[in-house]
Amino acid sequence: MKFSTVAILLSLASTSVAYPFMGTPGAPRHYQEWSKENEKRQLGFNADAQRIDVSGDHAFKPPGAGDLRGPCPGLNALANHGYLPSSGEISLDQAVSACNKVFGMGIDLGTFLSAYATVILGNPLSLSWSIGGQKAGLNLLGLLSPPQGLSGSHNKYESDASPGRFDAFLNGGNPAELSVQNFENLYALQPGETGGNYDLGVLIDHSRRTIQESRANNPQRFSGPFTGPIVSSAAHTFIPAFMSNHSAERPEGFLDQDVLKSFFGVTGTQGNIQSQRGHERIPENWYRRPIGDEYTIPAFTLEAVELQLAVPERVAVGGNLGTVNSFTGVNLADLTGGVYNSQTLLQGNNLICFGYQTLLTVVPDVLKGLVGDVSSALNVLTSRVAPSFAQFNCPQIEYYNKDLFNKFPGAGAGL
Repeated sequence: MKFSTVAILLSLASTSVAYPFMGTPGAPRHYQEWSKENEKRQLGFNADAQRIDVSGDHAFKPPGAGDLRGPCPGLNALANHGYLPSSGEISLDQAVSACNKVFGMGIDLGTFLSAYATVILGNPLSLSWSIGGQKAGLNLLGLLSPPQGLSGSHNKYESDASPGRFDAFLNGGNPAELSVQNFENLYALQPGETGGNYDLGVLIDHSRRTIQESRANNPQRFSGPFTGPIVSSAAHTFIPAFMSNHSAERPEGFLDQDVLKSFFGVTGTQGNIQSQRGHERIPENWYRRPIGDEYTIPAFTLEAVELQLAVPERVAVGGNLGTVNSFTGVNLADLTGGVYNSQTLLQGNNLICFGYQTLLTVVPDVLKGLVGDVSSALNVLTSRVAPSFAQFNCPQIEYYNKDLFNKFPGAGAGL
C-alpha cells in the first residue's frame, strides 16, 4: 500500500463522510486492521460504562404467552432482558435507544433501521412495530391491513441466505425460525468448544457458504436491491459488531462459542446443537462496544463493502428462476435509470446511497396498500432518516423499473 493511500485511511478514520478508497480491492481490510489497533490504543476499556446489566429488572425472562419474538436474535435478547417491552411490540424510539445503550449501535443507523421497520412492517401512525409477527385480532384505525411485524417482512426487511434463519421457500414460508444447520455451519468455523473468535473474517466465510447453499437449494432464492446488498450483509456484519464481548485485554472485542450460543438461544456442542425458540439472552459478564466507538452508518458501510468485495455474490440483485442454480442478475443501471450500476456500486458511498434511494423510490407505492395517509407515513422516513444521509449527497433515482423482478418467482411483493 502506498503512503498516500495510508494517509487517506488515517485522515478518514475519525470522520463519517465519504470513503473514496472503498472501490480499491483490499483497502477495507487494511483499514479495518489499522482501525482495530487504533481502537486498542485510543478507546481502551471502561468496565463500568460497558458492562450490560442482566440482573434485577434486566434478568433473563423468557417470552410468555402472547409475547412476540422474531428472526433477529439481538432484538429478541433485548426483549427477554427488559430493555425492550417483553410483549415484542415496540416503538421506533424504544428500538433506537435500546440498541444504542446495549449494543452500541449508532443513533443514525438505529434510526434508519427502526424508521424503515415502522413504515413497512409496523404502524407508521403510532410509530410502533413488532419484533415478531402480528397480534391476533389487531384492528388499527388508519391502516388498510394489519402490520405484519418483522416475522412477516421477508423480501421487505429480511431476506434469503441469512446467517442463521431459513430461506422462506425452504421452511414452509417461515423464515423467522432458526435453522440449526445454518448455525451449526457457522459454529463449526471455529475449532473446539472454547477459545474461538467469530470475527468479521469468519462471518465473511459463513456469508459465502450461506449464499452458495441458497442458490443451490432454493429454486425461489431472491435478493432484492435493499434486502440483499444492505440487510443481508448487515445480518452477517452485525454478529461480530454487536455480539462481541469486550475486556481490558481485548478492547477491540471477541466473540467466543459460549457468547455466540447465548445470543442465538441455543445449547449443546458441535454436531449436537439444540435450539429453544425465543430464548436468546445476553450473557453474564458481557461488555458492549467501547463508548465512542458506536457502529454508525459509515462504519456499517465500510464492513459491508469489505464483505462484498470478498463475496461478490452478496451484492448481486436478482434470483433463481424457479430451478436451483439458475441465479440471474438484474442490471442495476436498467433498474435505476442509469443512476447506479454494478461496476461502481462499491465505490464511495454508492452502496448505502443505493439502498436509501431505493427505499425512497419504492416505499410510496408499497404504502398505498398499507395505510390510508401515505404522506404522513412517508414523512416518518423523510423526517427521521433524511438528515443522516444529507452528508452523503446521494444521487436520486428518478426512474425505477420494478418490472425487472417479474420473472423471479421468489420476488413476491418484495422491494
